[in-house]
Amino acid sequence: MAKILILHGPNLNLLGRREPAIYGHDTLAKIDAACATLAKTSGVELCCQQSNAEHQLIDWVQAAPADGVVFIIINPGGYTHTSVALRDALAAVALPFIEVHLSNVAAREPFRQHSYFSDLALGTISGLGALGYELALTAALRWLGNQSSAKT
Repeated sequence: MAKILILHGPNLNLLGRREPAIYGHDTLAKIDAACATLAKTSGVELCCQQSNAEHQLIDWVQAAPADGVVFIIINPGGYTHTSVALRDALAAVALPFIEVHLSNVAAREPFRQHSYFSDLALGTISGLGALGYELALTAALRWLGNQSSAKT
């Protein structure tokens, strides 16, 4: 069974009450539950983690291959614009990943418009709120299915 890791960066634990006009009203628990339902119906194992600590996110990325993870979906939060270390961890493990942002970062403050991850990611989903996670998971499932088909 394929295993997908969803990583949520800093302050995403406050979803639902943190600037809902920007980030929406859905809680992180609701986002994770929707993704878990989609994963279960698709026959994949899903692990969702959130941390405000950069080193914890890096540790989870580094452990992913040994844990059997074959794909990562990540919303780096504020680390999107600052974390070379988290970028380096994703590059080192060489697992495919999709970058997700709830808000449209291209339409926000100039400092939010640069990502240290986008050029490494298979794709980026931005500005679609909580739906972005489900779309990323759907894309990951399709990508994994295409990889399996190519091997047979």
